[in-house]
Amino acid sequence: MTQQVPPTELSEPELTGVRNFRDVGGLPTVDGRRVRPGVLFRSGHLAHATASDAAYLASLGLHTVFDFRNAADQRLEGPDIELPGVRNVNLPLTDPADGAEFWKMVRDGDLDQLRGILSDGRAAGRMETAYRTIIKERTAEHSKVLYALADDSVPALMHCAAGKDRAGLSIAVTLLAIGVERDAIETDYLESSASHRRYKVHRSDSSSNATPPEVLELLDPLFDARAEYLAAAYETIEQTWGDVDTYFTDGLKVSAETRERLRDRLLD
Repeated sequence: MTQQVPPTELSEPELTGVRNFRDVGGLPTVDGRRVRPGVLFRSGHLAHATASDAAYLASLGLHTVFDFRNAADQRLEGPDIELPGVRNVNLPLTDPADGAEFWKMVRDGDLDQLRGILSDGRAAGRMETAYRTIIKERTAEHSKVLYALADDSVPALMHCAAGKDRAGLSIAVTLLAIGVERDAIETDYLESSASHRRYKVHRSDSSSNATPPEVLELLDPLFDARAEYLAAAYETIEQTWGDVDTYFTDGLKVSAETRERLRDRLLD
């Protein structure tokens, strides 16, 4: 029987330039423990953080910020702000939206092109494919994250562009490794669909100021956190490695001993 995931009692800061920030502390494990507050955070990118945002982030005592954006993301959004005494680790993962050219279409409002690649369920299919690809092809990156967390890299913040897909999967993998209940992982993941958390697209000067409703509808599956995306990741683990334990030992080369060190670092 799974535990009910309680509403978080952790107050969220009012960050102005960083979207989708939260502490994943409090999530329950299958053996009755909980993720320790203040050790594992997630968010969108930090490139537009304000001075007050930076002051709050600096107050968390972060050891490491994991940035899963690629070079195209960083050119588009800018580099993360520097936080004093914090190690920044860039581990680019597959972008479900396929990088700079795609986002140029979005910012320019090229409706015909967007219809061609996103209509009739293709957007959701694109997302599921990306999640499967990250799980199968980014085992080395996820292994590095888990070993870093087990060794010394906490408190840690994981982010990508929106903090939903690449960071969301990396958080999910970490939580799986320490035995957090799948229902709790999904509940946390789905929070990224809240309106105040969603990624904002900056339109180009050549596009109309208002985003046409059809464009918003086409893009919606990309900006959503949907249970079926996370389910595609779990299914890929099971299809490729048979079960979660084999995924960690054979896929990520993370031993049971390392997972136990992770639990010591991250759980109450």
